[in-house]
Amino acid sequence: MMSPDGHTGPGRITSRQRRLLGQALELEDFAGLVRPFLPRAVHGYVTNGADSGGVVTSNRTIFDRWRMVTRVLRDVSARTQATTLFGHEYAAPFGIAPMGSAAVIAFDADNRMARAAASANVPFILSANSITPMEEVVKANPDMWFAAYQSPDHAKIERMVERVAQAGIKVFVLTVDVPVGSNRPADARTGYTMPLSPTPRLALDSILHPRWLVGTGMRTLSRRGMPAISNVEANEPIGLFSRNVGRVTGYSSFTWREAELIRKLWKGPFVLKGVLAAEDVRIAREGGIDGIVVSNHGGRQLGCAVSPMEVLHEIKAKSGDMTVIVDSGFRRGTDLLTACALGADFVLVGRPFLYATALAGEAGLRHAMSLLAREVDIGMGLLGVRTLAELGPEYLRATTGSVHEHQPEY
Repeated sequence: MMSPDGHTGPGRITSRQRRLLGQALELEDFAGLVRPFLPRAVHGYVTNGADSGGVVTSNRTIFDRWRMVTRVLRDVSARTQATTLFGHEYAAPFGIAPMGSAAVIAFDADNRMARAAASANVPFILSANSITPMEEVVKANPDMWFAAYQSPDHAKIERMVERVAQAGIKVFVLTVDVPVGSNRPADARTGYTMPLSPTPRLALDSILHPRWLVGTGMRTLSRRGMPAISNVEANEPIGLFSRNVGRVTGYSSFTWREAELIRKLWKGPFVLKGVLAAEDVRIAREGGIDGIVVSNHGGRQLGCAVSPMEVLHEIKAKSGDMTVIVDSGFRRGTDLLTACALGADFVLVGRPFLYATALAGEAGLRHAMSLLAREVDIGMGLLGVRTLAELGPEYLRATTGSVHEHQPEY
């Protein structure tokens, strides 16, 4: 029996998948293409944002505030989008953002995304809020990163750092923008709750989507047993149906003191994910943090948060030699190029890559990444740049009504 994405195994693709992927001409297409195959609650969990969902929308509309200035008569025949992060040269300026419960959306999604990322030579970040143990995923992608939701208990911090190091993971990412769980009424309306509740409504929703029910739900149960969050703490899985699953995120007493402890214990690159304030960037830099992810969690935390693109130029001014990564709402190659012009070193993409994996497994994700890489390549050629390092604020103009009254300076 095949999974809901119809995937029969690594490297294989069905004729139906091929037809569906032929309809995916840009990243935005994947959400609509996969929608008929996913239960309403599952699709909503990925799509929905906090409160009214307005930040999810603003993360996209923010890109209308800039236009780009092209340069002409330059030799761009040898252009490259290769980007080096923490000593590793990647093939493109984007990677796969950490996404919790990904394997609930598509069978074995964590391993599939890890393998596809490895084959494309782009970063894959495993979320602590995932059901696949990090030790298993790192075998599929030895260069994967790990994004922790960390308890403030110092003994647990020490055990987690030790576990991540023993797994052979290269980059430790600490998610810092979830001191408390967010308000997501849209999830409740579609029937998705944490912990999961096997209600009649959810059961009917699953029955009406048999490809997901058999290919993901039942297949996961048969292969792994009852799903559990496997990476939130060292060797302490928490079942998705357990009342304790609520403590997977939301450590309100976690402070800079605990982040400094991780920095002391962790010997590799250390990144903070979920930073929006320039002052926090300064504190991170002075604390020896190697990089930051400027992020509003894809619009899933504070329902009125600024877009990372609104503050990126301020953050760049405070970042010093730290690596500056950005996520939340990136869908087009020109979005990435705009971020690079504002000072970002790299971009993470979430929802579309997960939908592509649900649609056609590794082949779907490879197709999605190739679409985005192609758009970046075309954009670079039309802008007249050979490398991403050539981009700067001189390539941008603010449109009428922008929050920027002049070009960003840093």
